[in-house]
Amino acid sequence: MTPTMIRLEGVSKRFGAVRAVDEASLELGKGEFLALLGPSGCGKTTLLRLLAGFEAPDEGLVWIGDQIVAGGVWVPPERRHVGMVFQDYALFPHLTVSRNVGYGLPRGGRAARVREALGLVGLSALGDRYPDELSGGQQQRVALARALAPEPAVVLLDEPWSNIDPVLRSSMREELASILRATGVTVLLVTHEQEEAFSLADRVALMRDGAIVQAGTPEEIYYGPATRWAAEFVGAANVLPGRLADGLVETLVGRFPAPNGDAPGDVQVLVRPELLELAVDPDGDGEVICREFRGHDVFYRVRLADGTTVCSQRPSNESIPLGVRVALRPHAGRVALFH
Repeated sequence: MTPTMIRLEGVSKRFGAVRAVDEASLELGKGEFLALLGPSGCGKTTLLRLLAGFEAPDEGLVWIGDQIVAGGVWVPPERRHVGMVFQDYALFPHLTVSRNVGYGLPRGGRAARVREALGLVGLSALGDRYPDELSGGQQQRVALARALAPEPAVVLLDEPWSNIDPVLRSSMREELASILRATGVTVLLVTHEQEEAFSLADRVALMRDGAIVQAGTPEEIYYGPATRWAAEFVGAANVLPGRLADGLVETLVGRFPAPNGDAPGDVQVLVRPELLELAVDPDGDGEVICREFRGHDVFYRVRLADGTTVCSQRPSNESIPLGVRVALRPHAGRVALFH
């Protein structure tokens, strides 16, 4: 069993009347990469600062490894074995790359550790440059090298790609994630980008209004969201009324086995657009009223007999013209139900 590296137990933080973090509980295993995903203003960065020691919780406990670092006791940031990459990188403009990376390291062995950290991020040849002589991606790697130089147990990333050109963002985040995984360090990434969280993290924790509402693998979050809000936040969603009875759920797009042992009654049914199949059928229940060709796929809007509109995302080789009537069939094994 993987040892726990980070544990939050009922952590809360208020700023005046605002409850920025609300009884948050979360665990990360040693070497795990977890993304904290939520809308702007939900408390993600505050939670990161509580872990780093830049803020103190009003209630609850914060553990790093087997040590309580906040809650009844207080361990200052420099003794938490935590490295942090800030949103704006926070590099010292008047210091060279090497001196930025070595800042705060003990004198003994500092030069060797700086060389090692710069080697990890592929910047061995740039130690004598200043931050304003580097590209945005290089500055980010310097910030990462500085976070890794003290050999922390945990690295915290606060929206690290928000200032990067969108064209470069995908390759840069893959590069950064690869460096971090190679070190075996435990990583907590704060982001509001669903694609970023899902593509990089082992697990995702969803945060809303200061609370952790669900945690799981990207697949568990996407296909089995705990609430309607979670379903709609992490991707396009058809949420339809349904009636559950005898293990079957009746919906506007068909009747199929329920995915779990939910109690009978009225439910809401989540069907992801890419799991709603369409077939041309003159007697079908839907009509294609909008069609967006996207190259690798086509995004359809289909109007049902009662006026409800649903979305379907299909491979581009299944092209269906506007105005055509279609039969709809969801992938029954991947629907989720909410009461």
